[in-house]
Amino acid sequence: MDFNDTPEEAAYRAKAREWLDKNATRKQSRKETLPAMSEKEALQRAKDWQRAKAEGGFSCITWPKEFGGQGGTSIQSVIYSQEEANYLVPTGFFDIGLGMCIPTVLAWGTDEHKSRYVGPAVKGEEIWCQLFSEPAAGSDVAGLRTRAEKDGDEWVINGQKVWTSGAHYCDFGIVVVRTDPNVPKHKGLTMFIIDMKSPGVEVRPIKQMSGESHFNEVFFTDVRVPDSNRLGNPGDGWKVALTTLMNERLAVGGGGGFDWPELFELARETELFDGSPALKNDAVRERLSQWYVETQGLKYTKFRTLTAMSKGQTPGPESSISKIVSAPKMQELGSFAMDLQDMGGIIRDRNISPQSAGFQNQWFGGAGYRIAGGTDEILRNIVAERVLGLPGDIRVDKDKAFNELPKGK
Repeated sequence: MDFNDTPEEAAYRAKAREWLDKNATRKQSRKETLPAMSEKEALQRAKDWQRAKAEGGFSCITWPKEFGGQGGTSIQSVIYSQEEANYLVPTGFFDIGLGMCIPTVLAWGTDEHKSRYVGPAVKGEEIWCQLFSEPAAGSDVAGLRTRAEKDGDEWVINGQKVWTSGAHYCDFGIVVVRTDPNVPKHKGLTMFIIDMKSPGVEVRPIKQMSGESHFNEVFFTDVRVPDSNRLGNPGDGWKVALTTLMNERLAVGGGGGFDWPELFELARETELFDGSPALKNDAVRERLSQWYVETQGLKYTKFRTLTAMSKGQTPGPESSISKIVSAPKMQELGSFAMDLQDMGGIIRDRNISPQSAGFQNQWFGGAGYRIAGGTDEILRNIVAERVLGLPGDIRVDKDKAFNELPKGK
């Protein structure tokens, strides 16, 4: 592994930093965040920032120039993301659209699709969501039951999706549905681009235990979608969905939030019942040592990915491995930090809780992070089968038509 930038990479990093210094405010510390604001205000601020990045030449860096990208390299995209993380800028609203949906449109869409949808997304004018999971099809996406039936030049969609992030403010989405129940479940799927404002689309926010509502249920009642909005051929939906899923696992594999440095600071500032600093307690030191080792392991695993990208190579399975480690660590670290705060651990008011309630929010969000982009179990199966070469699980439904599979009553 090579931890240093090449001369070309160093020049690009300096260019990105110069632009960010002119257009954003640098963080004074790792834990500094934007001030609290309503979702409407945050959304508008995110759109403004996305437009500024597009105009400045730092949006969708690896995409072709004719679609608003820069025709740059993957390592340039990583370098910019590393630098942007040091500034107070809005994030989150475009991750799914630009990280998962539009790459799928670029890979499977027609020239008309690319001309219509890619540019507005790059400029922050339109936001996208991904409509895959259902109440009876979570990790087993191919078990979905939302159906689409052909009617002339249109398809009529009926069914339900769930856990759809951002559906309540999105303009468009990509939806995978069952178009042929007479073949095995992976072969009877088709993907479409759908206008989230279409008649018959109903979005119901899900109230999370954190008090927020980032996820949604989405119901389809006789929603009509033109055949021209189809991505790939009828029945190719699983192949198209794999493009989205691979991008999703790469997008969420890096983790985020509070980490070992913030926990170390908390342990140094917190006094135990006997008045001594928590940092001097043997049990606390043992946990800090364990998470330090995991943090360094993740760091160098990511360096392997960056080294491969810097050489123009395709990274290996590091994204799946990183998420298997970082997702449980993220949740466990938040739980331990709240225990360390004793009764203060239940306080989520960022104005009075240590480190602006970052650990509390991380604990709440950690459970979802262990599901998004593949559950812990799914990712372990990927590593076991595709990295270690172990035999796959026996799947008795693999060759049966979907309409012949038993269903719960």
